[in-house]
Amino acid sequence: MARAQGARAQMALAFETTYGTPPASGFVRMPFASATLGAEQPLLNSELLGYGRDPLPPIKDAVTSDGDVVVPIDAQAFGFWLKAAFGNPTTTGSSAPYTHQFQSGAWALPSMSIETGMPEVPRYAMYSGCVLDQLSWQMQRSGLLTATARLVAQGEIVGAATSAGTPATLDLQRFGHFNGSIKRNGVDLGNVVSAEITYANNLDRIETIRADGRIDGADPSIAALTGRIEVRFADQTLVTQAINGDPCAMEFAYVLPSGESFTFTVHAVYLPRPRIEIAGPQGVQATFDWQAARDATVGRMCTATLINAMETY
Repeated sequence: MARAQGARAQMALAFETTYGTPPASGFVRMPFASATLGAEQPLLNSELLGYGRDPLPPIKDAVTSDGDVVVPIDAQAFGFWLKAAFGNPTTTGSSAPYTHQFQSGAWALPSMSIETGMPEVPRYAMYSGCVLDQLSWQMQRSGLLTATARLVAQGEIVGAATSAGTPATLDLQRFGHFNGSIKRNGVDLGNVVSAEITYANNLDRIETIRADGRIDGADPSIAALTGRIEVRFADQTLVTQAINGDPCAMEFAYVLPSGESFTFTVHAVYLPRPRIEIAGPQGVQATFDWQAARDATVGRMCTATLINAMETY
């Protein structure tokens, strides 16, 4: 009997025309490192008395379908997750390379159907009505560069055969931490030890009463863009900004030698006043838990720009 192994797991993704309805075609094979996306239905203990010390059978509670998918930040596949987070991009260029610009502030977000497959069992689980709740990643000096996409799905359908057909394949061109850079107001920001970026759509689950136990949707509410930068304390630039309460523009970018790039620009970053601690003889570091807001001049909070050979998303 075959046993399921993560090494043989598969994932396919396609955007839906109608929320909760998997499309018949258009699936793309997605690279991923791990996934907790799944459906669960807890049991409620019976509260009834008068039947002795042994409990009565439990009652099924509501079904919840959600989870995280850890994906590489690459030149092509990551664009699907950016579309899920921000909506359709504005694409320019008549031939490769194409520039895809994703902007925050969209009132409606696209939904996806995601199928995870374990061919040994076989088990193919189709999660329809997937909406991206949160997208986060870290910047550091070394290690593998990945992002975590938190999803809210409407439901799960499990079958013995795939419903995604033959997914299209993409060229995997991963960015690495050594491809990264951080700029503040257009100037390289030095002495940065690490950085964290988290964009959240703060989805509101529409938990209406239905016979199938599914939700009616997941609507985006006020978005949030937060993060953290840890720097070696070498000057007063960031501390002065924090004290004055002024915003700055920060740019987190990755560029491949072949020309593909991913640039995430936060147009108005506000820094808190940090505690400067001297922990010992080693270098002094300062941590800034920043928050972003809508920039009045640009008219939005952030812009994600992906340059690659993909013609459209």
